[in-house]
Amino acid sequence: MRFRHPDGTTVHLAYCTNVHPAETLDGVLAQLRDHCEPVRRRLGRDRLGIGLWLAKDAAHALVTDPSALRALRTELDRRGLEVVTLNGFPYQGFGAEEVKYRVYRPDWADPERLDHTTALARVLAGLLPDDVTEGSVSTLPLAWRTDLPPHPSPAGPSPTGPLPADREESGRKALVTLAERLDALAELTGRSIRVGLEPEPGCVVETTRDAIAPLTAIAHDRIGICVDTCHLATSFEDPHTALDALTSADIPVVKSQLSAALHAEHPHLPEVRAALAAFDEPRFLHQTRTATAAGLRGTDDLGEALRGDSLPDASPWRAHFHVPLHAAPAAPLTSTLPVLKAALARLVGGPRPLTRHLEVETYTWQALPPELRPRGRSQLADGIAAELALARDLLTDLGLKELP
Repeated sequence: MRFRHPDGTTVHLAYCTNVHPAETLDGVLAQLRDHCEPVRRRLGRDRLGIGLWLAKDAAHALVTDPSALRALRTELDRRGLEVVTLNGFPYQGFGAEEVKYRVYRPDWADPERLDHTTALARVLAGLLPDDVTEGSVSTLPLAWRTDLPPHPSPAGPSPTGPLPADREESGRKALVTLAERLDALAELTGRSIRVGLEPEPGCVVETTRDAIAPLTAIAHDRIGICVDTCHLATSFEDPHTALDALTSADIPVVKSQLSAALHAEHPHLPEVRAALAAFDEPRFLHQTRTATAAGLRGTDDLGEALRGDSLPDASPWRAHFHVPLHAAPAAPLTSTLPVLKAALARLVGGPRPLTRHLEVETYTWQALPPELRPRGRSQLADGIAAELALARDLLTDLGLKELP
């Protein structure tokens, strides 16, 4: 979906396909048929933006076979779909029964992360619509804050100790190399691909504030930040303060993922804890945070927060659980949709947009409590379309005009 900003530029809105697990190119093509096109039809649009998630094997197939890349581009056009952004955070296995800490491997100290992201940039340059010259890729914010086993066990890894300083430095050097490769790609193709670190609770770059120092050191306009509004809210960051600081530091907002976290206003109450426990599921990591007088406190997962007194409960809790934008959980819980709205107003509601790539990213539909999960493809498509409709209305309320 495209929108005209009052300054005349085009703002793109998509939804991220990591909600539809697929590890291979055949799986990606099936996504377009079974999910993406039905969402477009529900919205009554001739064209729908999607933020593709391409796992390692799918990306490799596309970057090594020009005919496969052309075929994917043709299939996108045929189904009324377009791609200006990719989700490059998960590397593989995002549809596994248990993901947890695995999503942070390989990190930016591992050459595989640089090679994979380079491949994604090359693929995106070939997928951009003919009238679009700028693409974006979101990526892991350097690494998880502690060192993880190189080969996670089936039971899921647990942190083993502080992340060595040399690994952080290796990650920053890899991003400098990536910037050089993106420059070369732009010269070769005429397409400018930018990559944004996506701050996430528990990572080396947990907040937008944490991103300023490493990105200032890199000092390249093709390497910036991806603002995920669920992560922003989980860390209790004020959207205006965060985005003003990024602007003052000349850190480009490459893209923003529109998402909402789980909010519990009174976590000390037994009924609130019972409601939260329904969201404690085994597949994804749900980092949980609370703001105290001594600063931010947190746990790596929601279950850990609910056990005993590991997290203070005198103030609200927020958990990294991407809840559907249009359907906040029932009382006594709610979502951080107000944070999303405030961030969006700052991102695109001013005289000039801070970013032109927006992506709805609710990948946790099938991780919701059983009674809230969609039953089959049709209900899932209905839900995704409803999220996009809400985002569309927020944009038009800010003065943007929806384009055909």
